[in-house]
Amino acid sequence: MASALFFGSPDAAVPSLRAVAGAVDVHGVVTRPPTRRGRGRTLRPTPVAEAAEDLGIEIHTPTTRVELGELPLDVDVAVVVAFGMLIPEPVLIRPRRGFVNVHFSLLPRWRGAAPVERAMLAGDEETGVCIMQMDVGLDTGPVFACEAMPIGERTAGELTEALAATGAQLLGSVLPSIIAGAVSAQPQRGDATHAPKLTRDEATIDLSLPASQILRHIRAFTPRPGASIPTREGPVKVWDAEVGMAALEVGEWRHEGGRVLVGTGDGALWLREVQAPGGRRLRAADWANGRRGTFPTVE
Repeated sequence: MASALFFGSPDAAVPSLRAVAGAVDVHGVVTRPPTRRGRGRTLRPTPVAEAAEDLGIEIHTPTTRVELGELPLDVDVAVVVAFGMLIPEPVLIRPRRGFVNVHFSLLPRWRGAAPVERAMLAGDEETGVCIMQMDVGLDTGPVFACEAMPIGERTAGELTEALAATGAQLLGSVLPSIIAGAVSAQPQRGDATHAPKLTRDEATIDLSLPASQILRHIRAFTPRPGASIPTREGPVKVWDAEVGMAALEVGEWRHEGGRVLVGTGDGALWLREVQAPGGRRLRAADWANGRRGTFPTVE
């Protein structure tokens, strides 16, 4: 039976791990070390580590290039999905068929760490997933297969989940041919764009922009880290919203008919769910009722 090593860390990598485990003998799972998460700051393994334990697969948590080189790389192929650590060239060439990556964009568009969110922020109508051969560049390797997907009105979390499922299916269908040497990867074609990691500063909402653009922004930063309106009382996170039908000045608030509106560059945004500084997530109408008709000044 063909053999593989799997590299991945977050929830989005778990469907691909299960697909690989169903097709070949997985000799080990390589993931990031446990981190402290949650309110109690408990030390918890990555979602991929938890899935590997369920599957009875040995887990490795290297933290250095030297430790990467010490992994059991005498396998037919290594599969990478959002691992979170750069893999040096001497490691890339050791599996018989090299390293294969599941990347959440239609390459060469959106190479980098945040392809889903960057596609949404740019207003792309569709994105997708590609199975590619890894090389020393940043998502520059040739591609075995791609599948497109409309973005629609999903949040980044929802879109990532859908791409993870589609990527796992695509990986499962093409991986046996890759291992057998029956399919060739083709060079990426078209203009490349880059998807650097998101920063918390970028999550700040600029209300002078059109409401439709702000809505894309909110969805792209949901669930992490959450987009927020800057106010004198601190950032008010917006978890759900729609384009509102009202003529308001930028930063002007209105609460009427059970709807909370805030003015944007071309009208208004209808806020559906928000989170005040230090508070919990609430329906925007409940938040407004609790403030008794007053709203924080937008900065």
